[in-house]
Parts: sequence; C-alpha cells; structure tokens
Amino acid sequence: MSTRTIAINLKNEKRKQKFTNALIYHVAVIFVGLLMLYPVIWLFSSSFKSADEVWTTVNTLVPATLHLENYVEGWRGFGGISFATFYKNSFLYAGIGTLFTVCGSAVVAYGFSRLRFRGRNVWFAIMLLTLMLPSQILLIPQYIIFSKIGWLNSYLPLLLPRLGGDAFFIFMIVQFIRGIPVELDEAAMIDGCGKTGIFFRIILPQIKPALVTAAIFSFYWTWEDFLAPLVYLSDPHLYPVSVALRSFSDPGGITNWGAVFAMLGLSLVPVFVLFVFFQRYLVEGIATTGLKG
Repeated sequence: MSTRTIAINLKNEKRKQKFTNALIYHVAVIFVGLLMLYPVIWLFSSSFKSADEVWTTVNTLVPATLHLENYVEGWRGFGGISFATFYKNSFLYAGIGTLFTVCGSAVVAYGFSRLRFRGRNVWFAIMLLTLMLPSQILLIPQYIIFSKIGWLNSYLPLLLPRLGGDAFFIFMIVQFIRGIPVELDEAAMIDGCGKTGIFFRIILPQIKPALVTAAIFSFYWTWEDFLAPLVYLSDPHLYPVSVALRSFSDPGGITNWGAVFAMLGLSLVPVFVLFVFFQRYLVEGIATTGLKG
C-alpha cells in the first residue's frame, strides 16, 4: 500500500470520527433540550385542555379536543379586571424598572471604574457584599420605611430604589469598562471633553453589549417578580401578571386550570420574544465581561 493511499485512508477515518462525534454531540444536545423544554410544551398543551382533562391526562401532550375558550375566559380575568390591565402593569413595571436599573448601574459603574475618589475600593467592596444578602432580609425594614412615607399600594417603592442601580449589573459593567483602553479617555480629555462627555461619547457606545445584557436580565427578573408586588400592592388594579396569576386560582373553590395555563403561556411570550431578538447582544455581553485591557 502506497503512502498516498495510507494518507487518504487516515483522512477518511478522521472525517468519519469527526462526523460521529458531531452526531453524538447534536443528539445529546437535542435530547437535553427536549428535556428542558418539556415543561413549557406541557404548559401550552394543557392550555388547550378542559379543566377536568388537565389533571387526568398529565402524561398526554395532545388534548382530546382543543378548548380555545380557555384563552378567552382567562383574558377576562377576575373581579371585572381583564388581563389586559395586568399585562399593561407588568410592561410598565418591567419597562420603567429596567430603564432605571440599567441607567443607574451604568452611571455607578462608570464612577467605580474611571473616577478617583477617597474610599472607592471600600465602597466597591461594600457594594459587592450586598450581593450576599438575600432580598428577604431587607424586605421588612424597607416596608417600614416606605409605609412611614406613604408609598404603599403604589409602584414608587418598586421603581424609585432602582435608580441607584443593581449591584450585580454594576459589577458586570465595571468589568466591561475596565476592558476599554484608558487612552481613549485621555485623548478625549485632550480634545476638551470632561468626565460627563467621556461617559456619554466614549464609554456608553463601547459598553452597549453589557447594557443590553443587563437590560435583558433586568426585564426577565422584573417581569417574573412576585414577592415585592405582592407585599407592596393591595389594589388588584395595580397587580402585574405574576400576582394576578396567583389570584386567578382559587384554592378554596373550583379553578379553571385551562384558563390559568393559557395566561401562563401568554406571560412567557414577551420574555421569549425579547430573548430571540437580543440574544446576539446577550452572548456578546456575557462573553466579553471580565476581560481587562
């Protein structure tokens, strides 16, 4: 057998091995993906079942008959309040809350990464320590403060504290800014830019992936937030979707689970659409965060 034939055989063997490895990898990924998506698929399947069929055919994904009226009944809501009101509240809460969080985090991160002031490292360490505190620990003192200033049953205690930013996002953006060469700031200062001008003209355009990543995560977490709105809001007209879904079910009576699952499925649509349209920025922001120049 010639050397050329041996080389061709080795090349073919490598191709076969590469194809086999790729096939095994993709089959494994598809299997794990289906396992992760199964609860979501079951949710949407149950939204088309009757109330009796939901719990009697748990292992069956295909409903015997399609009950589209579940979406109509679910959208009617309860107490004369439709789910259109709850969705509007959720969009306002998640949208304004995300805007406040991202803007506040960007400003604070710029201060920690570029400005020199006394005790900067100490304050940065204290901020990082707040990441270790469960939010439930702060719930009672914050509730007492907001109660004394008359902010209960409004979105003020849910939104205004976000103007200070979020510790996790501040840390993430700080790491991103540290990857931007300081020489760009120096060049801007030579051209007459101040600290504010450097932030808006140099830093903000460079940290766009980090800001989008922070916005996506903040929107996710705010959209699904249940505890804070439950504590501070008592008027059903102010409920977001997360609290309304809990109130829609009646543990002491008969619950239309088909309608509940229908509204649960609709509540996933905004976050799914957000992920599909901005996943490129999400991956880029996560991949580049932590790189330092």
